[in-house]
Amino acid sequence: MAEVRLNAIKKAFGPVEVLHGISLDIASGEFVSLLGASGCGKTTLLRIVAGLESVTSGSVEIGGRDVTALPPEKRDIAMMFQSYALLPHLSVAENVRFPLRMRRIGTLEEQREKVRDALETVQLGHLAERRPNQLSGGQQQRVALARAIVSRPEILLLDEPLSNLDARLREDMQVELIEIHKRLGLTTLFVTHDQEEALSLSDRIVLLNKGAVEQEGGPREIYTHPATGYASGFLGAANLVAAEIFDGAEGPVARLEDGQELNLPVEEKLRGPVTLALRQEDLALSGGEGAGLKGSVRTRVYLGARNRYVIRLGGGEVRILAPHDLEFERGDAVRVTIDPARIRVLSRDERP
Repeated sequence: MAEVRLNAIKKAFGPVEVLHGISLDIASGEFVSLLGASGCGKTTLLRIVAGLESVTSGSVEIGGRDVTALPPEKRDIAMMFQSYALLPHLSVAENVRFPLRMRRIGTLEEQREKVRDALETVQLGHLAERRPNQLSGGQQQRVALARAIVSRPEILLLDEPLSNLDARLREDMQVELIEIHKRLGLTTLFVTHDQEEALSLSDRIVLLNKGAVEQEGGPREIYTHPATGYASGFLGAANLVAAEIFDGAEGPVARLEDGQELNLPVEEKLRGPVTLALRQEDLALSGGEGAGLKGSVRTRVYLGARNRYVIRLGGGEVRILAPHDLEFERGDAVRVTIDPARIRVLSRDERP
């Protein structure tokens, strides 16, 4: 396997610059996800690594070798697209063999052995002679993955490969990708707009925003300690609540726009206008009497195992994930509590 180094990558389409000097190091065998909303530049960056897009400035290194000017076939990479791009007139085995044949890798028998190994890796050896139109969507996705790994490339590039699958198949393939990565140890760059995919699959997440790196880190780190308001809102869809911090009798206190107050950890240093990032799952909901902030129910969304409530609170609205058996109706008075240690305080200029 090989490491990847991106050095100050800029990319412009005409007068519009879509990547603004991105630098990134990916260690050998690491699984890194490029995460972000549509239009943030993640697929463009992936295509630059693949050699399918040129850079305006900057360089790409794979395994210590500058490949910026090399075509895709000279980079020892494999790429799996969202569409799978299987050839309908070829069998599953021949689809998987196709890149070996095009690049003249090995003898015919060696190619067939590599195909058998790749199909066994994705648990599709028994379907080798079928055509793509005889397979389910999930099976087609596995064939595309087998084709990507059959040559054991130095770098595996995945462009939203799970987005066409239904929810259950997507969960199954997340598990499959984790297991395959553990077995093969391929250096992997994965593009997704789905935070759950990025959190479940990655060794490291790179969150992009408007063509620049907003934050990067391990899944737990980037989820529990978002560095900016954008990261807080994108990862976990945190509620962003305006407040002002002042010194209370027992430590810092945050006063919301409706005058209600929240105690903060004593180590909190910020004072004055701030933004509080409150994750939906960290807020607890109870009846209208007792401790906590006063709010009222605007609406309830049934999610099966849980309910999502939209609560009028603090001069605005917050969303709360609550157990399915906790039921309130529109207009009900409620109380909202949160462990002060779970409150993330952002300076006002960090709010998106």
